[in-house]
Amino acid sequence: MVAAGTVRDVEENPRSETARCLQTPLCHPTRGSRRGLRHVENWIEIRGARANNLKGIDVRFPVGRLSVITGISGSGKSTLMHEVIWPAVRDQLKQRKRAGNGDLFKLVSGTQEIEAVYEVDQSPIGKTSRSTPGTYIKVFDEIRNLYAQLPVSRVRGYSASRFSFNAEGGRCETCKGQGSIKLEMNFLPSSYVPCEDCEGRRYNPQTLEVLYNEKSIGDVMEMTIEEAAQFFSAHPKIARPLSLLVDTGLGYLKLGQPSPTLSGGEAQRLKLVTQLKRGVSRAADEQIRKMRKPGSTLYLLEEPTIGLHMADIELLLNVLHRLVDEGNTVIVIEHNLSVIAEADYIVDLGPEAGEAGGEVVACGTPERVARNRLSRTAPFLRKVLNSSPTKTALSS
Repeated sequence: MVAAGTVRDVEENPRSETARCLQTPLCHPTRGSRRGLRHVENWIEIRGARANNLKGIDVRFPVGRLSVITGISGSGKSTLMHEVIWPAVRDQLKQRKRAGNGDLFKLVSGTQEIEAVYEVDQSPIGKTSRSTPGTYIKVFDEIRNLYAQLPVSRVRGYSASRFSFNAEGGRCETCKGQGSIKLEMNFLPSSYVPCEDCEGRRYNPQTLEVLYNEKSIGDVMEMTIEEAAQFFSAHPKIARPLSLLVDTGLGYLKLGQPSPTLSGGEAQRLKLVTQLKRGVSRAADEQIRKMRKPGSTLYLLEEPTIGLHMADIELLLNVLHRLVDEGNTVIVIEHNLSVIAEADYIVDLGPEAGEAGGEVVACGTPERVARNRLSRTAPFLRKVLNSSPTKTALSS
């Protein structure tokens, strides 16, 4: 326990990360200014959206910017994203022609600069213990290659597959490389216990004899992501993806932690890091980057701040900004004011929920939406923006 008591008691504790966030709340925009909208060349436009409670609305989102869809619960945000934007852009990319869906919308346009659309949801990244953070971001392939190049491995004829817990030869055959044994219980849910032969390390003794800096592949699997990033600091292909995970606040996860044990928010951030990793790989090839202008990928996220601490939200904002800085387009459904206040562009739905919602109440920069008298979001957003030490009016 770091701190307990009243809010003032917590704020006075110098060891508390919560105290730091309470004492020095984020100043919006965190980077001093927003990306301008005046010079946006392309906008994704959807006309006549009328799924569920949407009342034939016309909406548009700037390409290459961070947009946030706001509004009270039931105002139509999820319907707009999942039943209109996602299928509209997806189908447009497949057909590459201007077409409408008579049931959901009349027309979608402005997707000529979009090369892919990706829903970053909170669904699990794997259903078995064979899936881990290391395997999901594909850094484990590089780790196996490194162990296969060690002198002991070459003498013994070990290939990279020897260090896979999914393949015969190097894994523990008692637990089939899962590190645990499933116990079937009559009238009770099945339970899992650590494998007695490998003690949960997934590999057989011969494989664990191969050491890199006095650590076996089994030891590496037990490292946290932050520890592994430092351990492999001399190997950029391994360290860079792991450092991205640390930057998003996931450094506490174990590299070999079974994916089913991850929360929805952790899974979502892993997916975001995978996209950042692809961006780093593209940027590394300078020649290709000079030869052609890459298209913008459209990322759709719904309430990625659920379950996050204030410090984690700050890290998440850095990830979202980084995606946009790389030329991508990000649209987020969010209630968290820290994310809303960081948007380059807001579409506020409402004014109420259900039949009393489904209309565009306000749109524009956070400063512009905060001045709208009909918006239910505006009063709260106005407080956040007014509490910022820098109240500079930003161009729209």
